[in-house]
Amino acid sequence: MVLFALNIKAQNLTIIPLPESIQMGDGQLVLRQGTIIAAYSDETRKSATIFNELLETKAGFRLPIKMATPQSEVAIVLEEVKNPENDEGYSLQIDNKYVIIKGSSKGIFYGLQSLFQLIEINNGQVTVPQLKVADAPAFGYRGIMLDVSRHFFSTDQVKKIIDLMGQLKLNTLHWHLTDDQGWRLEIKKHPKLTQVSAWRDSTIIGQYYDFKPFVYDGQPHGGYYTQEEAKEIVAYAADRKITVIPEIELPGHSSAVLAAYPELGSFDTFEGMGTGTIAAVNENGKEYDNDINQEVPGFWGVHYNIYGPTPKAFAFLEDVLTEVMEIFPSEYIHIGGDEVPKDHWKTSEIAQKVIKKEKLADEHELQSHFIHQIELFLNKNNRKLIGWDEILEGGLAPNATVMSWRGEKGGIQAAKMGHDVIMTPNSHMYFDHSQAADKTTEPLAIGGFLPLEKVYSYSPIPNELTKEEAKHVLGVQANLWTEYIPSVNKMEYFLFPRAFALAEVAWTKAGNKNFDSFSLERLPKRLLNLEEKNVFFRIPEAKINVSTDPTSGRHIVEIYPMVENATVYYTFDGHKADQTALLYTSPILAPIAGEDQKPLTLRYVTITPGGRSSNEFSFPLE
Repeated sequence: MVLFALNIKAQNLTIIPLPESIQMGDGQLVLRQGTIIAAYSDETRKSATIFNELLETKAGFRLPIKMATPQSEVAIVLEEVKNPENDEGYSLQIDNKYVIIKGSSKGIFYGLQSLFQLIEINNGQVTVPQLKVADAPAFGYRGIMLDVSRHFFSTDQVKKIIDLMGQLKLNTLHWHLTDDQGWRLEIKKHPKLTQVSAWRDSTIIGQYYDFKPFVYDGQPHGGYYTQEEAKEIVAYAADRKITVIPEIELPGHSSAVLAAYPELGSFDTFEGMGTGTIAAVNENGKEYDNDINQEVPGFWGVHYNIYGPTPKAFAFLEDVLTEVMEIFPSEYIHIGGDEVPKDHWKTSEIAQKVIKKEKLADEHELQSHFIHQIELFLNKNNRKLIGWDEILEGGLAPNATVMSWRGEKGGIQAAKMGHDVIMTPNSHMYFDHSQAADKTTEPLAIGGFLPLEKVYSYSPIPNELTKEEAKHVLGVQANLWTEYIPSVNKMEYFLFPRAFALAEVAWTKAGNKNFDSFSLERLPKRLLNLEEKNVFFRIPEAKINVSTDPTSGRHIVEIYPMVENATVYYTFDGHKADQTALLYTSPILAPIAGEDQKPLTLRYVTITPGGRSSNEFSFPLE
């Protein structure tokens, strides 16, 4: 039960994700430049330094960090608790003299994030409300997957996303480092991965189905992270209580690798070219595709170039994973396992011999065999395997964790088998999908429609699971695939504001969630804060309330923009709304609709305090 008055906005309680409980006090505490942060350990001092960085961007100053609590001065006291009930939980108390945050080092970091969101600046004074907060997350795994294979993003750009994740108490960055279109991590034992596999000559333009044949942009694209850069990102994330889980795709989505090392594929090679296939047809008598790409492809989709189940391929992958494990200390290593075109193995003499030798039923069991070999290697090195839900096909590796993306079915199946699960269904957690039903108003996306409210509505625990089975659901993750996201602005546009909804799905207990409170009372302040940080978020649709004037019978229209201090311009005449249109200042008595104007349509744009315009939105008045 959340313990505060319904008018959260009036109390300036705009924290996202919503804490478990809040008790309001009376008055405010003023934080001045000399206010001491008392931090007693290296970890808490790191968290205090990160808090100071945020404070400086907002208030223009930092607070001194010391290892003592003053007796007579206002202070922020960070009290580290050993072995708390919840390692990520915290308490936050603000009275007329002290801010006291208690928890583990993780809890203190999260408490500081909540404190920062409480800060208001009025007439030059930096204030926070007096209150008590007790808080802990609903789920232990709260993640975002960032695909840097389809389009590469720099170290600084990745760090910016990590910063924003930390402020939302998200704790896992799933880093999709390899795919058909590019390899992004330096592997010293296999230099051609960065010399060849990290670069493609060109990339298709438009949606996949727009042009046949494809039209290419003619621009080389690529890049990779050195091992030192990757370690830097891992350390940077760790300071913000975020674990980085690397993904090395196998056995499919491997075209970039095989462009450099074709001998690792499913066919014998001669002078770098695949040779020797066997006839294999589907149930309709059509030959299976055994295409072998000789270059890093610049188009999307499922590619048939996949690893062969050979000692050479396993040795290569063990080399790669050995270096990966030296860079990433995470408990988990993600191996992909999705969208493997097993038809390819039907045409491979090498694959068919392995099926026969290992007494496997079919190519599905061959995939399971392949992944099991990798799992044995990871387990031997004290790591755990995560894969997409296709790893269930042909039998699940004994200790594997399943990431359920094709809806919830795979996650439900895995949980019932006693395997840990992370829910990331494409219906609710694919942030590369469009944010408006009218896609003409949106930038190019892969497809689908995922509005903010739908993200917020998601519950990671399926009704089909018993209480015991539900314990296997570790948490939830949103995925940002970047086939159609070539720029930083577009990446931020697709992430925000949906990442705020994700944060509340992952942290806030289901019974405390309320979309109206989230979207109308807390989100506007947070979006204003994003603008101050130069984040190119999508400006959401305004909240529109329509009532009827009892005298005239005409519509009364109220418009509430979703960014604090934003302005709205509107039209009713069927023409474009922009900053030349009418300025919304108070409830509107709508015009009388003409016969060719039914339903009457409100068209409007939201303009942020920084001057950015939203897309043009339409709202029919029935």
